[in-house]
Amino acid sequence: MKEFLISLLNVFGLAWWVEVKTSTPRCIYYFGPFMTASEAESAKAGYVEDIESEGAQGINVLIQRCKPIDLTVAEDLGKIGDGGLWPVLSGQS
Repeated sequence: MKEFLISLLNVFGLAWWVEVKTSTPRCIYYFGPFMTASEAESAKAGYVEDIESEGAQGINVLIQRCKPIDLTVAEDLGKIGDGGLWPVLSGQS
């Protein structure tokens, strides 16, 4: 039942995601969806640890409501700057 609710929230752009940006390599990773910001916050350390173990540097983490199109957006894939997110409805953050 929880998975169904998370899927429904995600359809409407109301699910929470962990966005991890790295400067080297220049990538954006999305992890989620989560039902609450606190669930995403609890999970973020594991994601950062995994990315650090791969040698990434310049890591910046943001917990946000969004609807990513691609879960990994990398400069070498030609996708950075293509607006890798579906817009959230007006009045939402």
